[in-house]
Amino acid sequence: MLKFPDVDGLRPTPDRVRQTVFNWLGQSLDGLSCLDLFAGTGVMGFEALSRGATQVVLIEKSRAAYQALLDNKASLKATHAQVLYLDALQFLKQNHQKFDVIFVDPPYHQGLLDQALPLIKTALSEVSLLYVEAEFALTDNADWEVCKAGKAGNVFYHLLKAAT
Repeated sequence: MLKFPDVDGLRPTPDRVRQTVFNWLGQSLDGLSCLDLFAGTGVMGFEALSRGATQVVLIEKSRAAYQALLDNKASLKATHAQVLYLDALQFLKQNHQKFDVIFVDPPYHQGLLDQALPLIKTALSEVSLLYVEAEFALTDNADWEVCKAGKAGNVFYHLLKAAT
């Protein structure tokens, strides 16, 4: 069980949604590199590690959430997790690493998803998939193809790939 602070806007991905997402991704993430952008509780990143991801980078700018991520990393002995105290958009602007799976769950009603999506393309490996939680449904566009989508309560969740 992960412990996380009471931080405004922190929304752990519900178990049911997480189960669906990892069914979409395949139960094993063996050998994959993952990015948990706007990590919050880190539940998606830590789940990826438990399913065989070789590396997960978790990005969080809330000091309290960041500290909880470090504590959870230690308690889980998640040696392949790298936790960075950094603004997600700033990370994307300076990042040169490629990731196979990217989890994106930004705070709602701040326009961060619209700012992050164009920057994310540079972090994608050739076969990358992008998981996005948002307060609205996403549709196919010139940059992204929605492979799968669902809704749980007020949360819309999507599996995207770069449009070709």
